[in-house]
Amino acid sequence: MFDFILITSLVLLTLSILAAIYRMVKGSSAPDRVQALDFIGINLIAGIAIVSVLLRTHAFLDIILLLGILSFVGTIAFARFIERGVVIERNSK
Repeated sequence: MFDFILITSLVLLTLSILAAIYRMVKGSSAPDRVQALDFIGINLIAGIAIVSVLLRTHAFLDIILLLGILSFVGTIAFARFIERGVVIERNSK
């Protein structure tokens, strides 16, 4: 029963990743696309954690940590880019 719940949650995570990929492709603005990409990263972390529980191993925990760090750095880099763009617009007026 527990394995069925984990597999069902993997299927639902896959569907939400597909919805986020659609949002990333059809996003109206760059922040929408970055938010969808961050959402995909979070779902990948959750999916890898579920696979780790299914396989009863701790081998994937390093991958989870690496993916979390990369997702965080990417989000911060985009936030700095947006912040710098806003500052440039204010100074040009």
